[in-house]
Amino acid sequence: MHGASLSAISDLHIGYRENREFTEALRPRSDGDWLIVAGDITENYADFEWAVKHLAGRFAKVIWAPGNHELWTHPSDPVDLRGVARYERLVELCQEHGVSTPECPYPVWRGAGGPVTVAPLFLLYDYSFMAPGATTVEESLRIAYDAGVVCSDEMLLHPAPYPDRAAWCHARVELTRARLRAVPQDQRTVLVNHFPLLREHTRILRYPEFAQWCGTELTADWHREFRAAAVVYGHLHIPRVTWHDGVRFVEASVGYPREWRGRATRPGLRQILPVPDMEEGFR
Repeated sequence: MHGASLSAISDLHIGYRENREFTEALRPRSDGDWLIVAGDITENYADFEWAVKHLAGRFAKVIWAPGNHELWTHPSDPVDLRGVARYERLVELCQEHGVSTPECPYPVWRGAGGPVTVAPLFLLYDYSFMAPGATTVEESLRIAYDAGVVCSDEMLLHPAPYPDRAAWCHARVELTRARLRAVPQDQRTVLVNHFPLLREHTRILRYPEFAQWCGTELTADWHREFRAAAVVYGHLHIPRVTWHDGVRFVEASVGYPREWRGRATRPGLRQILPVPDMEEGFR
């Protein structure tokens, strides 16, 4: 029998038929498998509810960190909650089905490669990954608008009651830093965030102006400070594994069908622990 593993997936975007079928087919290889879902399941509340129930019913433990799409208040969604109120309702729904969220006590993986504290994070972004040539956030945003490279968050992700998304980001960073500092110093972590923790990961973007919607410079040393055995993220729709300061970073996105159809490797779960022998190991 296959030993239990800690695996990850991100950016399921189940509003697309092919992606929903992919999600329906996800199965653990062992009764003890845990699944990390690093955000962007969908922007529709009912679809999110379906996915949470479905995955929680299959895996021994599901751990969710929100993406930007879950936080959208889309005109077509009858659930019109905004900002913090929407996030809190998603958290409540997850907790109803036993899914760990950034508001829960961090679970400890004690299987192969453990013990490690698995920490789902919700940090957002503060526009500090500025566009090339920009020296201020205002200039960076102007460059993006002039280039026609603007994240839909500007229209659909409302920060209420915070004055803007950067303020919400900074509040989340402070809250989360305090929680991570409370993890015992002898405990390694797996950090899970929808957005990259490192600016470096956005250098590969085709449109560099988009990076400002991809994270914050405030997390640049978190993988070292919080003793990460691995960092899981998504958002970029560029699945790959990189190493920084001896830490393994896994971008676990599925992405949109038009993106993954053309890849040599089909989308699948990424094994986080134990570290796979073959790093290409999508399954």
